[in-house]
Amino acid sequence: MSEYTKDWITQNSIKVLEGYSDKITVRQLYYRLVALGMTNDVSHYKKVVNAMIDARWKEIVEFGAFIDRERSMYGETKAEAKTLEDKITNGKEQVKAWMEAYHLNKWENQHEYIEVWIEKKALQGVFESPCNRFAVGLAPCKGYPSLTFVNDAMYRFNDAIDREQNPIILYFGDYDPSGEDIPRIVIENLSRMGCDVEIERIALNQQQITEMKLPSTPAKLTDTRTKNWNGLGVVELDAIEPSILTEMVTAAIKQHFDTDLYMELKGKETTEREQYQIALKEFVEGL
Repeated sequence: MSEYTKDWITQNSIKVLEGYSDKITVRQLYYRLVALGMTNDVSHYKKVVNAMIDARWKEIVEFGAFIDRERSMYGETKAEAKTLEDKITNGKEQVKAWMEAYHLNKWENQHEYIEVWIEKKALQGVFESPCNRFAVGLAPCKGYPSLTFVNDAMYRFNDAIDREQNPIILYFGDYDPSGEDIPRIVIENLSRMGCDVEIERIALNQQQITEMKLPSTPAKLTDTRTKNWNGLGVVELDAIEPSILTEMVTAAIKQHFDTDLYMELKGKETTEREQYQIALKEFVEGL
């Protein structure tokens, strides 16, 4: 009988969830439990799913504790009544916001153009905050990125090259045959499209696994790349604490961000904002 019972899963899940400020996926929770020692296989993943279903119906865990990144609403059925006063207030707020909305692009005078690519879409929520903070694009690959996905990226990178910026991908992926192979395929496909881009693999690697004492499992024999892989064991990127992942991506971005150039940009922004506000006021007065 497995020691990882429903009670063990529920109690440890509550502790894990308390450590998150944002919603997570059930699969992300599962990998955190694996990091705590739970067996990494399909049967235990199903146990976590069932335990969380039961815990939410019993109100032990809130329904809103999780996010489903595979399903989302498109559009909105708006039915709330609005008054003229509401619209006037909203209009004034919008005008005020427009008056303060003059900002230059944070990276426009940088020597490098950065994007963060992650293998797991389930980890998107962890990476969104630091990427938004530094105005860096985030690309969840969801495994091997499609040619369409890579082709779209090619245009962005070539635009950067035209601006005389060096395009760089900061990559975060699993430590397994596929996770280690994805950067090679990305570089190969971009090159065939006529675009040379540098990829820095920030995580996951064997040294990080050893330092963080992350649990590993044997590589899947069903993965055709396993026979040519010399890794010591599979470790999911999800096994890393979210706070540590945030620190890692923040440090990686800062490595490529020139603060002196940014301060020059802010000075230009302040001067141009004043001119922008004068022009808007003249326009409104002339209506």
